[in-house]
Amino acid sequence: MKQNREIKSGVFADLFGDDEKDGKKNFLSLYNAIHGTDFRFEDTVIEQKKIPQAVYKTFYNDVSMLINGNLIVLIEHQSTPNKNMPLRCLEYYVHLLYGIVPAEARYKEKLYKIPAPEFYVFYNGEKKTDKESIMKLSDAFMERQENPVCEANVKFTNIRDGNLPVVRNCDILEQYCKFMEIVFRCQAEMKDQPTGKERQDCYEKAIREAISKGILTDYLTRKGTEVMNMFIDEYDYDLDMKVKAEEAREDGIAEGEQRKAIEDAENLLKMNLETPEQIAQATSLPIEKVRELQKNIYVTL
Repeated sequence: MKQNREIKSGVFADLFGDDEKDGKKNFLSLYNAIHGTDFRFEDTVIEQKKIPQAVYKTFYNDVSMLINGNLIVLIEHQSTPNKNMPLRCLEYYVHLLYGIVPAEARYKEKLYKIPAPEFYVFYNGEKKTDKESIMKLSDAFMERQENPVCEANVKFTNIRDGNLPVVRNCDILEQYCKFMEIVFRCQAEMKDQPTGKERQDCYEKAIREAISKGILTDYLTRKGTEVMNMFIDEYDYDLDMKVKAEEAREDGIAEGEQRKAIEDAENLLKMNLETPEQIAQATSLPIEKVRELQKNIYVTL
């Protein structure tokens, strides 16, 4: 059985978070590049925080780290732009707090301090976007507020632009971007609807090329098979979402046609111009459905 995509780690989340050997070091390197700081790993307490999947199965964020116990940084990686990220990041933060703040602390008179949040989205998709921008929760408010009572700011960065300081100043992120360019090129060379073997060959080729060029050499050497499986899972997930979207569209059309047929049948029954059998034939509805509508109309009348 294919695992739920929501509990899987992508390459970015693994490289900057889940990887047991270097995940936290890579994260701190990225954080330093974002802020222009030089925090040293040995002097910084970094705790990975995850939303408990046993309770919140529909919530899964990419990277969330608690730094020195007072700052929680959430970083999301995306290949498709999503304007709802401020809302999602706020949800992630609140659910993470449930695992940080004791339940009884919320009802005490004394102020309980919570880690301040920082939200970031790193995008590497094909659509044209701003290089950098700030996404605001208040942009989604139905009623605009001059001074929003509740706000969440998300820093959006298109990391396909290798000239951005955050990419130039973080070697591991720069290598990740170069690796993904290789992956994108190999994916583009695949035919439509590739077989499982062709997909595997595609990602194996990308990994071999990256290693030969000194890109993420240690990481890909250690976890090449896992990385390949992550890409295959993401491909299967994306394909599954496309199929479900098409099915939903078709279901919507079918549902709309059904509603239209029922409306037509009801109108014909009210005019009393044709028999139920004729109406069933004209609307393609089952005769039983037409007779049910007829009974309902009589009761209403």
